[in-house]
Amino acid sequence: MRHLLIALLLLPVAVLAQTPQRLSLAEAEALWQEHNRELQLARTAVSGAEADLVAAGQIPNPQVSLNITQISPSTGYGSGPWKDKKMDNVLRLDQLVERGGKRDLRVKGADALLDASRRDLDDTGRQQLLNLQQTYYDLRLAQDKRRLAGESAATYDRGLETGRIRLKAGDISQVELSRLQIDKSRADNDARQAQSELEQAQVALAYLIGREREAALLVADDAWPPLASQQRQRGDLDQRPDVAAARLRVAAAEAARDLAKAQKTRDVTLGVQYEHNMQSEPTDSFGFGVSVPLFIWHEYEGEIGRAEADLTAARLLYDRTLAQAVGSADQAGSALRSAEERLRRLETGLLADAERVAQAAELAYSRGAMNLMDLLDARRTLRQVQVEAATARADYAKALAAWRLQADYGKTR
Repeated sequence: MRHLLIALLLLPVAVLAQTPQRLSLAEAEALWQEHNRELQLARTAVSGAEADLVAAGQIPNPQVSLNITQISPSTGYGSGPWKDKKMDNVLRLDQLVERGGKRDLRVKGADALLDASRRDLDDTGRQQLLNLQQTYYDLRLAQDKRRLAGESAATYDRGLETGRIRLKAGDISQVELSRLQIDKSRADNDARQAQSELEQAQVALAYLIGREREAALLVADDAWPPLASQQRQRGDLDQRPDVAAARLRVAAAEAARDLAKAQKTRDVTLGVQYEHNMQSEPTDSFGFGVSVPLFIWHEYEGEIGRAEADLTAARLLYDRTLAQAVGSADQAGSALRSAEERLRRLETGLLADAERVAQAAELAYSRGAMNLMDLLDARRTLRQVQVEAATARADYAKALAAWRLQADYGKTR
C-alpha cells in the first residue's frame, strides 16, 4: 500500500516530464538570451575590455625605496639600538609624470576597443539569433515532414488492407498487391527517416536554448510566417554590428598610432628623498631629483612603424567588412525574392492541383476506373509536392529571418 501511494504521488511528475514542451519563437529567443553559451563568452570579452579601460586611465604608481649605505667593512655597523648604527639610511620616493597626452590616448584607444567589444557582442547575438531562428524553422519543417510521412504511411497502409480484400475478391492480382506492399515499405522507411531528422532538429535547438535534457520533448509551435509582397531595400549597413566594430577598431588603431608617436615626448621622473647620516655626527638631510630618458639608440621608430601598419590593417579590415556586409545583404535579398516566388507558385496552384489529382485517383481506383500504377504515381506526386511546399515555407521563413538580420539595419532598428 505504501509503495502504491508513492507511485501515485510521483505519477504527476512523470507525466509532466513527458509533456511536449511547445515553444513559440519568442519563447525560444528568451531561453536563448539566458542560456546561449556563445553569448556568455562574448559577454566576458566585454568585461575584459571594461577592465582594460580602467587600467588605461590609471596614473602610474609611485615607487618607494630604502637604501642603507656607508657600512664599514672594518668596524661593521656598530652596536646599540638602530638609531646608533654607523650607517646611512636613505628613503626615496619617485613618481613618473607622463607627458604628451599618453594617458588620454590610452583611454581613447581603450574606450574605442570597449565599444568595439560591445558591437562584437551585438554581432555575436545577431549571428546566433539567425542560427536560432533557422534552427527553429528546421524543427518546424522536420515536424511537418514527419506528419506528412506518417499520413503517407497511413494511406499506404489503408491501401494495402483494401488490396488484400480486393485480392480475395479477385479484383486485383498478386503482382498488384506486391506493388502495394513495396510502396508501403518505402513509406514506412520515409517515416523512420523523417523521425530521425526530427530528433536531430530537436537536439540542435535544445543546445542553443540550454535544454539538452528535454530535447525529445521540444515542439516548434509557431505557424509559418505569411507571404508579404513588399518592396525591400537594404538599410544603412554601417550600423550593422560587425561593420560598426570594424570602424571602432580603426579609431582605436588611430589612438594607438598617436600614442606610439607620443613616446617621443620625454616622460619625467620626479623624486624626493630623506637621508639619515650616522658616520660622524648624526645628521638628517633632504633632497630631490629629476630624471629623463636620453634618446641615444632609438626614438621609438619600431613602435611607430608597427602602429602605422596596424592602422592600415584596421582600415583595410573595415573596408573588407563593409564590402562583405553589402554582399551578404544582396545575397539575402536575392534568396528572399527567390524563396517568396517559389512558395507563391506552390501555394497558389501546384499544391492544390496535386491534392485534387490524388483525391480523384483514390476515388477512381476504388471504383475500378484507374489502374494501380496511375494511383501510385498520383500518390507519389502528392507526397513530393507536399514535401516541396513544406520545404519552400521553411526556406522562405529562413530567408526572411536572414534578410532582417543581414540587410535591414538602420531602418527597422
